[in-house]
Parts: sequence; C-alpha cells; structure tokens
Amino acid sequence: MKDRIALRMVWRTLMHLAISIILGVISMIFLVAGSEILTRGSSLRRLILRFANILGIQETTYVGGILLILAFFCFFQWRSYRNLEQIGHSVRYISEGHFDDVIRVAPRSIFGNLAKDMNVLVERLKNSLDDERRAEQTKNELITNVSHDLRTPLTSVLGYLGLVEQDRYRDEVELRHYVQIAYEKSQRLHVLINDLFEYTRMRHDAIPLQQVTMSLKEMLGQLLVQFLPELQQAEMEGKLYGDDKEVTISGDPGKLVRVFENLLSNAIAYGKEGRRLEIRLRKAAGWALVEVTNYGETISAADLPHLFDRFYRVDKSRTEKSGGSGLGLAIAKGIVEKHGGEISVTSESSVTTFRVKLPALD
Repeated sequence: MKDRIALRMVWRTLMHLAISIILGVISMIFLVAGSEILTRGSSLRRLILRFANILGIQETTYVGGILLILAFFCFFQWRSYRNLEQIGHSVRYISEGHFDDVIRVAPRSIFGNLAKDMNVLVERLKNSLDDERRAEQTKNELITNVSHDLRTPLTSVLGYLGLVEQDRYRDEVELRHYVQIAYEKSQRLHVLINDLFEYTRMRHDAIPLQQVTMSLKEMLGQLLVQFLPELQQAEMEGKLYGDDKEVTISGDPGKLVRVFENLLSNAIAYGKEGRRLEIRLRKAAGWALVEVTNYGETISAADLPHLFDRFYRVDKSRTEKSGGSGLGLAIAKGIVEKHGGEISVTSESSVTTFRVKLPALD
C-alpha cells in the first residue's frame, strides 16, 4: 500500500490550521475579556488602549487574533519541522559512511514510514557493501589458493623436464622415472584446472542440468561395482543397504555420479583403517536419503563446518599425494543444491557419514 505522505501532510496542515484558528479566536476572546478585569488601571491596559487608538479596536483585535493563530500553528507544525530536520541530519551523517546509524522519528509521525524505509535502504546498502567486501576477499583467496596449487606441480614438471632437457640423467631408467613424475604432476594440473573450471561454472549457475528419471539404487550399485578395484586395493569391503522398494529421482545422472564418486573416493582414502564402506539408501517424507559411511579417522569438530569450502583440506599431505584439488566437496555441494537437495556430514567415534538429501519422485 502506498504511503501518501503529501496527502497526509496537506491534511495535517489544514487540521492544524483549523485548530489554530479556533484556539486563536477563543484565546483572543478570553484575552479581551480578561484584560478588562485583570489589567484595569495597569500599564498593560494603557498599552493596549494606545494600540487601539492608533489602529482601531477592531483592527487591534484582528492583529492579535492573527498573531495568536500563527503562534498556535507554528507550535503544532514544529514537530513535523523537527522530524524533517532530524531526518536531514541523520542522512548527512549516514552519507559520511556511518551505516550503523538509525534514523529515529516518532512512530506516529507522518515521516515514520519514510524513516523506516530509509533505515531498510541503509541496511540493504550496508549488506551489499559487506557482500562486496566478502566477494573481493573470496576472489583474492581464490587467486592465492589457485596460484599456490598450480605452482607446486608446475614447478615439479618444469624441474624434471629441465633435467631431461639438459641430459642430467644417468640412464634410460632414470629418464623414464623423471618423465613419469612430470606426467603425474601434469595429470594433477589437469584435474585441478578442470575442477576449478567446473566450480566456477557452478558458482555462476552456468551448468545446465540434463534431468531424467533415474533409479538411485541402481546408480549407487553400479558405482559400487566401479569402485571395486579401489576397494580391493585398500583392502576394504563395500556394501549397499536399501529398501526393497525402488527410489527414483529426477536429476542429471552425470552430475550426480560425480557427487557420489567424490564421496566414495573420500571414504576409501580416509577409511582404510575401518576396512569397510557402507552406503544406505531410503525414502522418507518425499525425500531420497543417501548415507555414505566409512570407519576410520574422525574429522575434528573444527574442520567439519569448513569441509565444503573450496580448497579446504583436512589432511594436506594425504590430499596432495592422492591428487585431490580441494574442490571436490565444494562442487558436490553445488550439484546437490542445484538439484534442490542438501548435503551434510557428521564424524564422531571413528564413524564419518556424508548424507545427501534429494527430492524423490512418487
């Protein structure tokens, strides 16, 4: 609903004028009548009579009435003028960068809604500036992290290729060893650049979803078979537990496979001590719930809130060795949220569980 300040100001001004006229006339009547009684023989009576002789009795009454009306009118209008002055001072103070200041006027003032709207505007401006600062800080951190992560493998690639180019190797075995290291580091660069590109596209919502109806149980079973060599190498056992009934969702199979591939890779990398990996699937209240659990090293409570931040690593040495980019969980979170779902993690008593919640089809 529109706040008709102009109409309210005109109405209030006319009301104040009418009240001032009434009070001015009444006050003038009491003043004239009272002066006959209270000021008889006094200097005030002689002063009034002198003005009356100069201007005339009727004219003196008119002038006195007009002055009283103006006095009452200014008195009633003073609150509005004071509120306007207060708003002006507050706006100038805020314009100097004091965004924590609040414009305060009487709630019943005609400018109350105006002050409230201006306070909302200032609050939104402050939030926008804070978001801009955070975005700038995030960009700087991203550049720093990317530079560091690119520089480390690139330095190794250049170093070993430099040894090969300068013929600083003893025999062909050592040559192949240097080339193999350079190749592995190049592969890590390839993974990092691809992850960074996909993460950037995900943040800017530039990745379209090719949604199809799919069986989540079937997809997870296929993934478990796909990871069988890695499980055997880690001497782990993987099992899928689910309801007998089918759990179907609408989603992009390629993107969701990436999510669960990342979760399974992490579970294998960090759950070797527990010797087993468990996937649980169920449907509840219109949601498909997937839990990926490994039994191994517990993630500290300090690390849990940051686990889905880009470039955040719980164990840097193990991540570097495994070739991780530090973007996998951040990308997984973006994919799940793009599907209208949620992803979370808990870790306690050597049990770490990632939970994925996706809208299920009836």
